[in-house]
Amino acid sequence: MAEITLEDFEKEARSFLDANAERREEEKAFVWGEGADMMGAFEERSRESEERIVGDAKTWRGKKFAAGFGWITGPKKFGGRELPGSFDKAYARLEAQYRTPNESVFGIGLGMVAPTILAHATEEAKEQYLTAMWSADIVGCQLFSEPGAGSDLASLSTKALRDGEEWIITGQKVWTSGAQYSDIGEIICRTNPDLPKHKGLTGFIVDMHAPGIEIRPLRQMTGGASFNEVFFNEVRVPDSHRLGDENNGWNVALTTLMNERASIGGGGSTASNADNPLVVRLIAMVQHFGLNNDPLVRDELAALITGYRVASYNNQRAMAKIRSGQTPGPEMSIAKMALTINQTKLGNFAARVLGPRIQADTGEWGTYSWGSLLLGTPGLRIAGGSDEVMRNIVGERVLGLPKEPGIDSVSPFRDLKISVTQK
Repeated sequence: MAEITLEDFEKEARSFLDANAERREEEKAFVWGEGADMMGAFEERSRESEERIVGDAKTWRGKKFAAGFGWITGPKKFGGRELPGSFDKAYARLEAQYRTPNESVFGIGLGMVAPTILAHATEEAKEQYLTAMWSADIVGCQLFSEPGAGSDLASLSTKALRDGEEWIITGQKVWTSGAQYSDIGEIICRTNPDLPKHKGLTGFIVDMHAPGIEIRPLRQMTGGASFNEVFFNEVRVPDSHRLGDENNGWNVALTTLMNERASIGGGGSTASNADNPLVVRLIAMVQHFGLNNDPLVRDELAALITGYRVASYNNQRAMAKIRSGQTPGPEMSIAKMALTINQTKLGNFAARVLGPRIQADTGEWGTYSWGSLLLGTPGLRIAGGSDEVMRNIVGERVLGLPKEPGIDSVSPFRDLKISVTQK
């Protein structure tokens, strides 16, 4: 069978989209005071609204997968088409011209969990889950952080004990997005407490509907509940669902984390590029309140816009590397760190411009709504690895600085002798 050209592929995609979705009308330029007055660092929905969104997303992705546009770059044996990344990018560009359901519910499963399964799972697990995930029959979540091991993931204490051809998992995970509607989860557990903390970990695929799993929503200071805590009470997982070798879970986790930072920092958020709606709205706010000629305000606003522009260039470089088939590297930590720095500065700038308007809901359009973004941004500074962890990664792996001292590392100052002369 002859290889399809990009031109023929685009015709095929356009035909599918014309038959199954409505074209978007040309977007109107943003006008202060018009449209929905909603802001936020995370999508926060009611459970009823969430069920509808998940259902619509599954229906659309299932239809798209059946037509050959669900996993354009993926292996044919799992329903993919093994086409270059340029085809995937072309389809995304075309689909953006149509009104289609929000597919953010698949972000973690397809952006982080599925690549890890492809890289580390047994053939049995790949056949069981990859096609099902990309066709939206099932949804995946990530089960890494714990109450006592967030940014220091290697200190986790959720344990998995081997029992013949099964593992018994006991412990607690926290900050799990989408657990309430997920069917499977990628979990990292401690399987050998006698090994150094990075060495005694193992990854697994766990059935989120299995007996012994309890999911509880976590309420944020924004008022929403975008995350969950998940409890495991002797949950049994077959050894065929192990990811990678026993006690080699740290390498499995790194695969997921690099893909996670690629998603968060390199395009998983509307705040990752210089022309995003937040910046456009911020400029309009400054103009609306008559501060566009204030030299201090203009200087700070220009610095903000510059920060987003520089971040977008770094993201373009990193995403080009991923599209070429390379594994995401430490540059994704730069992207993730830049995103949180920019958004933190943006929220603080908005608070200074608005003053009391951001705290008291007077009903005035474009004021109190910024509070949700301001309160939600600290969560973004933790999600996918805290700012402090990102700085350590960049310092060690990009700048070549000495490794941060820890309980399983040797301090670079171990042999430094200091003499004190008493006067």
